[in-house]
Amino acid sequence: MELLQLRYFQKVAHLESITKAANELHVSQPALSKMIARLEHDLGASLFDRQGRTIRLNDFGRSYLNRINRVFFELEEGEREIEEMVTTQHRITSVSIALPHILPFFIGEFMKEHPNVHIKQYTGTAAAMKKQLEDGDIDFCISMRPIEGTEIEWMTLLDEEIFLSVPPDHHLAHRSSVHLNEVCNEVFINRPMGYDFRDLTDQFCSEAGFTPHTPLELEEAGAILRLIELGLGISFTPQLSLLQENLPKTVQLPITAPRCRRNIGLAWHKGRYFSQAATDLHQFTVRFFKHIALTYFDDQSVGD
Repeated sequence: MELLQLRYFQKVAHLESITKAANELHVSQPALSKMIARLEHDLGASLFDRQGRTIRLNDFGRSYLNRINRVFFELEEGEREIEEMVTTQHRITSVSIALPHILPFFIGEFMKEHPNVHIKQYTGTAAAMKKQLEDGDIDFCISMRPIEGTEIEWMTLLDEEIFLSVPPDHHLAHRSSVHLNEVCNEVFINRPMGYDFRDLTDQFCSEAGFTPHTPLELEEAGAILRLIELGLGISFTPQLSLLQENLPKTVQLPITAPRCRRNIGLAWHKGRYFSQAATDLHQFTVRFFKHIALTYFDDQSVGD
């Protein structure tokens, strides 16, 4: 049994298609089919259920794929570890972050302390981050919801408050706080469906007993605040989005019921080898969210 044979099986198993796998691997379909058949013969079990040209991974195949994924994960981690040991000046780390507003401050503060580190930064939903961790594409991720998995560690960094943002002339703007059910008939502006933050805030509304009317859906939080300033609706705004830098004129109301907060946390693969650069960034991340992040928060916009 050869590594190449296992790599080919891994590709076919992920795609569940001999044709697609052969195209990606740049081999002929007959050659790939023979290699898979030889592997099954060596193992003494079929790894796929076949119906005509359609193949589906069976229980034997899924179990074997889990083992093969671990094998290649460990091999890739070994390569990274050796590279780090041989080239200590090659200081690279990779992280996926779902907090675009705090990102420039986070990266800027880190680079002041570690100017020679090369950071590869990605973004994505919690599900996408989980896959990046499992595939070994990133060292760790900073997410606004827990990322769970048998091989994934999660650490809470910050319990972040989420405010209700209203225009300055809104009838609730003078209030010191609000119950969410008080705005059940308001027009909401929010992220598009499918965004983690949208799912979370829709859940808050459901707990308050209503479904929000959301005719305006935007990806950019700054644009949402501008539209609120113009009086086109209200929205939810997490604390770290309220940075001390030319904020639109909106009022942030603490929500007393239901509890509107989210956990920002750090996740990483248990078996991942951390380079010195990754270790430095990991330690800095914990310190940043404990001592630095909220210093950028503009509490002047919060209702009295």
